[in-house]
Amino acid sequence: MADRRLKFVLAINEGLSLSEACRSFEISRPTGYMILSRYEQDGVDGLIDRSRAPHHRPQSVDQDMISRILAAKSLHGSWGPKKLKAHLELKSCGIQCPAASTIGGILKRAGLVKPRRFRSHCPSAPQQPHSDLSNELWCVDYKGQFRLKDRQFCYPLTITDRGTRYLVRCQALPDVTGRKAWPYLVGAFQEFGIPNTILTDNGSPFAAATLTGLTYLSLQWLKLGIDLERIDPGKPQQNGAHERMHRTLKDEAIYPVADHLSAQQDRFDAWRHEFNYERPHEALGQITPGSIYTASGRQFPAYTREFEYPEGVRVTRVRTNGTIRWQGSELFVSEVLIGECVALDHFEERLHALYVGKQPVAILDEAQARFLPATKAAGYINRLRKENQRSL
Repeated sequence: MADRRLKFVLAINEGLSLSEACRSFEISRPTGYMILSRYEQDGVDGLIDRSRAPHHRPQSVDQDMISRILAAKSLHGSWGPKKLKAHLELKSCGIQCPAASTIGGILKRAGLVKPRRFRSHCPSAPQQPHSDLSNELWCVDYKGQFRLKDRQFCYPLTITDRGTRYLVRCQALPDVTGRKAWPYLVGAFQEFGIPNTILTDNGSPFAAATLTGLTYLSLQWLKLGIDLERIDPGKPQQNGAHERMHRTLKDEAIYPVADHLSAQQDRFDAWRHEFNYERPHEALGQITPGSIYTASGRQFPAYTREFEYPEGVRVTRVRTNGTIRWQGSELFVSEVLIGECVALDHFEERLHALYVGKQPVAILDEAQARFLPATKAAGYINRLRKENQRSL
């Protein structure tokens, strides 16, 4: 383009009129005047294409804001533009941050954006209806184990409040036994109170492939009046919010691993505080979980009472061999329930529901004097649970 303009100027200098030169080069007279003016001011350099960028940018980001953005990114390397924007606005009252897209451009120019591989997402699964109130539903699970520098395995026990996404506990444990986890659950109950429901998967130590499905942990929860809820086998997406937290835990608080278990716990404690009180959560409208979570009004009791049942149901105590008496014979129930009072309630022709507290856990077929297999009993148990919830 500069060569063509130079030829236009040379044609004028050789005696061609402006009108004739403009017709010859197929440009307008104002464009011709502009080319001659630039040539007179800057010579040949004036004929080079100039930037079309505006001389004044009223919406440009000042250097102080860029420094704040880069400093926040250096502290929270895994956070994206949306979280950084919300964090800066929450931390500095009254500050006006640029749009998330602008922040993304600043990070990209600074070389702080890593390309992310595409992740396929499982379709969401239907959930039991729960409100967004604190302590309506707690999710309890273990993050996959990993080996520390001292070669010991670490199994992070995690507890979140579904409604507020508050991370109640992130505890580094050496194994997944229920009795090892129980003291830390007691600590959570003493600090935050008792939730209405606890959601887990179907694995140990939360559930067992037995007639009742109960374990040491789930029995203790029933004694505290907590309802039990489990996702379907092989459907982690039914607890998607908790699984997403696990991904953040892995990215921000596990690797590189610590030297030993106590050092890893220190890292978990620091990250838990950041997750609850500094990290904005998109599902909450970019506020922090700690800003809306409140402790439960149900206090952890000094001792647990025996299960109580309404009148009209048959109450019996599980014997030392894990059985109950039924029509002159012994029916095996569970060794976990040894010494506990359970109840049998007739609800349909020939069928009785076995209750542990207010939770139906098995179905007895009166005609065959045996319990139905868990797969056949599941539909009846779910129906009874829904009826009990409506009655409450």
